Amino acid sequence: MGAQVSLEWFSLENYRCFKERQQVELGKITVVLGQNNSGKSAVVRALPLLSTGIRGDSPSPLDLDALHGFTPSFTDLIHGSSPHGRIHIGASFGIDSGTVLSATAEVQNIANQGIQLVSSLEISSGSETTNLTWIPSSDAYSSEKREYLVDGREESVGFRGLLPDSTDWADSVGGVHGVTRRIRKEFDEIRYLGPFRKSPERFFRSPARASGSVGYRGERALGMLATDEMHGRGRIGREFNALLAKILPGWRLEVTDVGSGMYVPKLRSLRDTDLVVHIDDVGTGVVQFLPIVVQRAMDRVEPPAKPVIEIVEEPELHLHPSAHAAIADLYVDAVRQSQVRFLVETHSENFLLRLRRRIAERKLTPEDVKIYFVEQAEGSASLRKIEVDTLGNLDYWPRGVFSEDFDEVRAIADAQAERTDDAR
Repeated sequence: MGAQVSLEWFSLENYRCFKERQQVELGKITVVLGQNNSGKSAVVRALPLLSTGIRGDSPSPLDLDALHGFTPSFTDLIHGSSPHGRIHIGASFGIDSGTVLSATAEVQNIANQGIQLVSSLEISSGSETTNLTWIPSSDAYSSEKREYLVDGREESVGFRGLLPDSTDWADSVGGVHGVTRRIRKEFDEIRYLGPFRKSPERFFRSPARASGSVGYRGERALGMLATDEMHGRGRIGREFNALLAKILPGWRLEVTDVGSGMYVPKLRSLRDTDLVVHIDDVGTGVVQFLPIVVQRAMDRVEPPAKPVIEIVEEPELHLHPSAHAAIADLYVDAVRQSQVRFLVETHSENFLLRLRRRIAERKLTPEDVKIYFVEQAEGSASLRKIEVDTLGNLDYWPRGVFSEDFDEVRAIADAQAERTDDAR
């Protein structure tokens, strides 16, 4: 078996609201914070985008049609939406032998042809680097091969996604042997769960194919439980209910076979077993966290064979604040038991507080958790990394973020003091 490869960081430049180069170092749990419409979603959605260019099989640098949950046009990705603009996107991979692989591409939009192409690419393996620069020519818009300067030599290069086709000469040029093939093969599996999860149906069928992912809207979650009831002896369901007890005490989920391949999902009270509620009659918060818990139960029963990065936007959506910390603990337990890492966009102070507490309790290390705050200035955004120490303390905290409770309590106290003075 070869050495393990994992994604260490990815970079963005001239991308959406980010004009200057930004780099996101990935921990076991990476958290992105910021005000509404600051650019948090743009950051976390860049990783599925990057995946289409590395793991996909499209002649285009980025296969936008392969994205689920959000489908931008290429000009939407360019800072300022310039029709003739370009973006830079890159990634670095660490091998457990200590070698570092990296690839950074510039993707150019050719508006009058309705295409994009890789206009420059730097690939490196350890100290060896290969640079490719596109040469505009009569075959510039060919979907097969184009002319590039490769370390100063003119060569005809075919691309698949962001990287040269690994069946071509590119795997050995410049001494960077096997780099593109290895990056493609061992790039982490990317899962994406968007901020609006699908409401469950009152009746549903068990899917014909088993799935390892709940899908970008959580649409496969109940089907995974039904398949588990049919073929898996209810193992995922039992794990789900063990996890559910920490978030929604006093209830268990039942997926009941009602015949003809149809199933009904219900919540049953553990305090009054005659009390049963259909899943589509419960609160919105339950619907929102259900796929999160199903995915965690699935990974406990069948741990992923290869590294996974799971992206979740607003895992706390529609949940009572007391449940936010329990969701954070789901991720803490997962990274201690499996090869899954998390990239989370959140508005929840309680979620972050629980991560800080687990660091102070030595259940996580400071290196396990990476925190970024999206700042806006002069029409452009930037990422500020917030460091956390072994006691869970932060080296920076932005003004006006998660300060609402303190501000409101202080305002109430000031108003009470003023009324007391007036009464005297």
